[in-house]
Amino acid sequence: MPCLDMQNGRVVKGVHFIDIRDAGDPVECAQAYCKAGADELALLDITATVEGRGTMLDVVKRVAEATTVPFTVGGGISDVASAAAVLAAGADKISTSSAAFRQPEVITEMVKEFGPEKVTVAIDVDQNQAMPSGYEVYIDGGRTATGADAVEWAKKVDSFGVPVILPTSKAGDGAKTGYDLPVIRAMKDATAAQIVASGGAGKLEHFYEAVEAGATVLLAASVFHFQMIDIPELKDYLRGRGLDLL
Repeated sequence: MPCLDMQNGRVVKGVHFIDIRDAGDPVECAQAYCKAGADELALLDITATVEGRGTMLDVVKRVAEATTVPFTVGGGISDVASAAAVLAAGADKISTSSAAFRQPEVITEMVKEFGPEKVTVAIDVDQNQAMPSGYEVYIDGGRTATGADAVEWAKKVDSFGVPVILPTSKAGDGAKTGYDLPVIRAMKDATAAQIVASGGAGKLEHFYEAVEAGATVLLAASVFHFQMIDIPELKDYLRGRGLDLL
């Protein structure tokens, strides 16, 4: 699942949620990934929440027209109305993070309005040994610590019937040192949801390790955007390790 992090209408990629660099045009990237065999795409408007605005719907529309696979959009989705606008613009699913944490009833409203299959809750996390699980929830694009335990929040999200939870490790983001396997395992063990591995992929082995830890969707950005790993190569590798892929 390649992830298109968006800023000012361009695909970008940072490290630890900062040090942003340009990675291309979103429509061109989406077309290339669909052609290469991506199973899903994600688009995340990384500054929408902190800038206090909604998702860039024109970008969503253009990318949706270019995609041939399921397409999840996040960033700036704060209520049912903003989620409906993103779905109307062509997204197959929406992802909510900061708004969901601040007002958990938003999750219930979205699940009721659109069906659980349309809703993903993203959870940005960082290590904090003061937390029972060792992980703390961050919001506002990883800028704001909440004092909340990440696994406890995942359990609450799961109780709302959300089928997919997307934890992203702030420490792993863009670092290419491997996914944060303990948080994947902890959320998998604590919930009935599918867990998306996000933040840290740098080589083929990292993807397999995430599956072994319990992830069922493998999201990455840097290694795809900058041609370090291509999708057919990754799929061949995973099949070679005995995994059944879609």
